[in-house]
Amino acid sequence: MKKYYTLLLMATFFSFIELNAQDDTEEENPLTISGSVDTYYKYDFSGDENIGTSFASEHNSFSIGMLNLIASQEIGKAAFVGDISFGPRGQSQSLLNAGADDNSFHIQNLYVAYQLSEKVTVTGGYMGTFVGYEVISPTGNFNYSTSYLFTNGPFQNAGLKFDFALSDKVGLMVGLFNDWNEYQDFSSSKDVGIQLSFSPADGMDIYLNMITGENSGTEFDLTAGLQLSESFYLGVNAATYGANEEAKLFNTADDTGFVGVALYPQISISESTSLGLRYENFTARGTEDDLNINAFTFSGNISAGPLTFIPELRYDSASEDIFTDSDNELTGGAFQFVAAAVYSF
Repeated sequence: MKKYYTLLLMATFFSFIELNAQDDTEEENPLTISGSVDTYYKYDFSGDENIGTSFASEHNSFSIGMLNLIASQEIGKAAFVGDISFGPRGQSQSLLNAGADDNSFHIQNLYVAYQLSEKVTVTGGYMGTFVGYEVISPTGNFNYSTSYLFTNGPFQNAGLKFDFALSDKVGLMVGLFNDWNEYQDFSSSKDVGIQLSFSPADGMDIYLNMITGENSGTEFDLTAGLQLSESFYLGVNAATYGANEEAKLFNTADDTGFVGVALYPQISISESTSLGLRYENFTARGTEDDLNINAFTFSGNISAGPLTFIPELRYDSASEDIFTDSDNELTGGAFQFVAAAVYSF
């Protein structure tokens, strides 16, 4: 039955393309090249690599993130995006190529899109996930280090999706996807993804997300961005995940899912300087005791044209002794400093 629905969706896609195909008379848009470069220094006060979320992992080292190159173009009703990265943030630390010595790059996005009507767009290929608040690219995050919610959720989804503009303020996305972070799906089943978006007022965007699959498990996610005043912004992310068989958390078979919430208050001090806090409460659910973590990340964004300097202090506190201190003894807390530089073009 699932194979039938997959074939039906593909047939619908190509039928729409054929019915809507026409010569586009709009002036051809040029190919756009954009991207970023990032580098950082991190010092963990325990003298070791302690906090296990994604990126910014190398202790007491002047390290690199990635070179991100994005090519995109839109002509008439058709568009494409090709997004590739070089470096550990985009390669060995982004799941797909982890530990693959024969690969020096990672495809972040590779998809085509077609506007079937003024209110319906179809997109097919490999896409950054629609789930969650944070992203792989450092240009899309205020903080340089990432949350536990980001690290334990999907990074990318390959598949076919339809976006419906239900009104000026409401949108709906439905799609079929491979298992998380897979170019090629070796499973006979597919994940189903749904996103309902609201923009009730200027500066207010709310997204309700769900992705579920026989192998991937099920995640429900709320993401919101609220520009509450000219200088104050609040981001919100809340999610719960349940694994069908074996969770992906912490590489243990006992973990069966997670639940968490993260708040991102940010204040603009001037045109070039902003300060922000990420507070996250994250619980990894196990068969016995749940592991709870409270993480506080204080970051600044100081911009000079296309260059943004990000100084950051982070403290994580856990309900169990999962970190190490300067004497290499287990402890319940970890403290680190990061200084990062991100150049956007």
